Amino acid sequence: MSADKVVVRLEQVARVYRQNSLAVHALRGISLEIRKGDFAVLVGPSGSGKTTLLNVIGGLDTPTAGRIWVAGTETGRMSKSKLAEMRLRKIGFVFQEFNLIPVLSALENVEFVMLLQGIPEAERRVRSNALLKELGLQGLEHRRPSELSGGQQQRVAVARAIAAEPIIVLPDEPTANLDSKAGGALLDLMRRLNEQKGVTFVFSTHDPMVVERARRVVRLKDGEIEADERRPE
Repeated sequence: MSADKVVVRLEQVARVYRQNSLAVHALRGISLEIRKGDFAVLVGPSGSGKTTLLNVIGGLDTPTAGRIWVAGTETGRMSKSKLAEMRLRKIGFVFQEFNLIPVLSALENVEFVMLLQGIPEAERRVRSNALLKELGLQGLEHRRPSELSGGQQQRVAVARAIAAEPIIVLPDEPTANLDSKAGGALLDLMRRLNEQKGVTFVFSTHDPMVVERARRVVRLKDGEIEADERRPE
């Protein structure tokens, strides 16, 4: 896949919510292309539409108007089951609250998406162990989330997101629950995955540390793109 390959494309995407009798315009006519290898952040004040935009890119929310393509396929034309399949196979999510399964070990959490994909156990185990080792979690494979620090849990969540080899990973405020040292280490890790493995990342964040490390900054205000800046490599 070429470096210029478009992974996700949005065309005039809007999202309107109803609060009682009021219409809240979370997104207003967003047009955006995410290319393979992007390491991009969505930034802006609270209510600017960052998380909503991340959710419509990932198929967790449905736009009120406009069109979205993921890997060349228009998501608005997909059935619910096809959309779920697309999320399973194409999108990696890293949630602010980690969303690890408490009764599973770190290794089992990383394997979980691959299990849903039908990947054989031996391959799941090899890929999961290799990722946990790469992320500095060797020796912690059999601990449950409650036995891990916040930074360790977030690294398990990153491993789970990339283990299934999605075309794009969407971390929502990934450093919000981490101290600056753990947050910086996690960002450096994701940057390394981006540079060495070509994993495409689009973050939603308030954190200046995330913005500082990004190679592309998309600034949102009142549901619109205010600026889209690509930085030199």
